[in-house]
Amino acid sequence: MNLQELNDKTIKWGEDRNFYHPEHGTTALKQFAKLVEEVGEIAGNLSRGRDIKDDIGDCLVVLTGLAKLSNTNLAECWEVAWNDIKDRKGAMINGVFVKESDL
Repeated sequence: MNLQELNDKTIKWGEDRNFYHPEHGTTALKQFAKLVEEVGEIAGNLSRGRDIKDDIGDCLVVLTGLAKLSNTNLAECWEVAWNDIKDRKGAMINGVFVKESDL
């Protein structure tokens, strides 16, 4: 499947489960908390040398729902981020990219 198909199937999955209806208690803040939980699973599995594909996928599922709840989508968010970083300069310091303005 391509990214658009995966996005559409994920949105449909959420719609089928009333994920996007506030009367069911779903909020962007609650989904952010879920994202932090999923990121924690990545950390745990990385530290144990385990595969993290499912964990990254879970983060993408949660981000897809969070984006929908925030009236956007992953493609729009990714494009905004890309436009923000595409000309960014900086340096790798201890394995982490630090933008020029923070050096």
